Amino acid sequence: MKKIGILFGMEDTFPHAFIERVNQQNIKGIVAEAVTIDKVVQNQLTEYAVIIDRISQDVPFYRAYLKNAALTGTAVINNPFWWSADDKFFNNALADTLGVPLPNTVLLPSVEHPTDTTAKSFRNLKMPLDWEGIFDYIKFPAYMKPYAGGGWKNVYRLESKEEFFQKHRETGQLVMLLQEEIVFTEYFRVYCLGGKAVRIMQYEPRNPHHLRYVIDGPPASKKLLAKVKEYTIALCQGLGYDFNTVEFAVRDGVPYAIDFGNPAPDADINSVGQENFEWVVEESAKLAIAYAKSQKPGQINLTWGKFMKDAVSSAKRF
Repeated sequence: MKKIGILFGMEDTFPHAFIERVNQQNIKGIVAEAVTIDKVVQNQLTEYAVIIDRISQDVPFYRAYLKNAALTGTAVINNPFWWSADDKFFNNALADTLGVPLPNTVLLPSVEHPTDTTAKSFRNLKMPLDWEGIFDYIKFPAYMKPYAGGGWKNVYRLESKEEFFQKHRETGQLVMLLQEEIVFTEYFRVYCLGGKAVRIMQYEPRNPHHLRYVIDGPPASKKLLAKVKEYTIALCQGLGYDFNTVEFAVRDGVPYAIDFGNPAPDADINSVGQENFEWVVEESAKLAIAYAKSQKPGQINLTWGKFMKDAVSSAKRF
């Protein structure tokens, strides 16, 4: 028997619908359930062939558990090693190499010294930074947000450099991004599962959370939607995420990738709506079943992105 587990926290609608959808298929030798953990022993097999991870970004104990599970043969969606290493600034750098349009973005050191460091720890950092060069490159209005993280936490819209310095002081030990504002005429949030199944959703990020997914919005051009799909697949395959969302802001007909490292994206029926919810439940069940069928016990069964595979291939030549 191959078990598919889902590891989750406070969310309710998606995990239970996912379990039910997998089990409705009545596939011999495959069953889905909520993950249960009673102990974690180094290099010891788990009982799961596949685990869908929805919570380890908030619970370090779960992330360590998933890495151990992956080492012993579990196919973890998404790859916990890459998820641990990734951040939004690297996302942007990689997207640039893939030819995906992006807002101008810079990385900022934290205002406060990290715990157990002093000014001496930053002798390689020129102070003050070239603020005028940064502001000329980004321009205002601009957005400031953590270089890692999500959920619209600690996100600021800034109108001027004076407001920037005021708000930057509030960010403490957080490493932040400063990013050009894209004044958009259209906006999309896009599910991508397995690096190929794509669901493009009209989205309005300025609305309250429960009203952001647009129902019956004006139709977008087929050419634009095709480009959004192309960029979404390129990003998710480049990063290696099996379950992800990508956001695009459209300016002058060009879709700019705004946020594309969301390995535990919102899938609650009360926010995404019935049709989007049905799609993600169905596609995630298909993905997990396919992974369970192909999973090889005792071997590594993780998805690695094109960036990592190319890097390893290049390293073998030296």
